[in-house]
Amino acid sequence: GNCHDNSVMENFFGLLKQEIYYGHTFNSYDELKQTIKQWIHYYNTKRVKKKLGWLSPIEYRNFT
Repeated sequence: GNCHDNSVMENFFGLLKQEIYYGHTFNSYDELKQTIKQWIHYYNTKRVKKKLGWLSPIEYRNFT
């Protein structure tokens, strides 16, 4: 990694915490882990991003 990777990951984990962690109660570690896995799948395959031309990361990768 390098210093540029850090800001990208801080943004990613900030979004993750904001969208699935804060304000939610999980009954077990496994429930939290499964929720994180589902959110990462959503983030990579469904969530569109302006800087990627309103494509999801996987759509952008397949398009370029």
